[in-house]
Amino acid sequence: MEELREKLFSLADEKYKEFHGSLCPGTNNIIGIRVPILRNLAGSIAKEDWREYLKNAKDDYYEEVMLQGMVIGLAKMEFDERIEYVKEFIPKIDNWAVCDVTCAGFKFTKKNMEEVWKFLKPYLASNKEFEIRFAVVMLLDFYITEEYIKDVLEILNNIHHEGYYVKMAVAWAISICYIKFPKETMKLLEKNNLDTFTYNKALQKITESYRVSKEEKDKIRKMKR
Repeated sequence: MEELREKLFSLADEKYKEFHGSLCPGTNNIIGIRVPILRNLAGSIAKEDWREYLKNAKDDYYEEVMLQGMVIGLAKMEFDERIEYVKEFIPKIDNWAVCDVTCAGFKFTKKNMEEVWKFLKPYLASNKEFEIRFAVVMLLDFYITEEYIKDVLEILNNIHHEGYYVKMAVAWAISICYIKFPKETMKLLEKNNLDTFTYNKALQKITESYRVSKEEKDKIRKMKR
């Protein structure tokens, strides 16, 4: 693992470290490696003895944790084994970037929709900020579909947690729901249980989308609390 850490430091970009650090307040262990470079490294590990890597992987640096999430998503394995690795990984998530990049890489979800849906349910009911965010971003990435939209909206409407990164994830998810299913999501916006911050952020994110018409944006802006 020391060789891998040396490799990570050799890939560091000081300017990127400063920039990305400003986006992740409170995260003081960033080496400074761009995501595509880290993903390429994860792809290489996933083709080798990835089980040995995951068994001995270190968590001292932000990129070390993100790399684990990427490898879990990329390595070839059966669903039951993968979900056990995911369970072990989730408690390591302590910032939005590791959460969101990892979720985007969990493409195995597409072939295991119902199983992952059941897996996410306890995390949606968690009292831990990044466990909820993980589950919400997974919904955002994979479940805003015709089959699941009704359930997704109901879940988002009933998430109540004071964590900033939960509120922002819920707002983001609602905005994507609106873009893909405007009629269904408008019903939620017109009558909901959302706190004022989350509700207004959802409206803001909708109006920032280039996929929403000017007329719709004008209507959405007037709905602000």
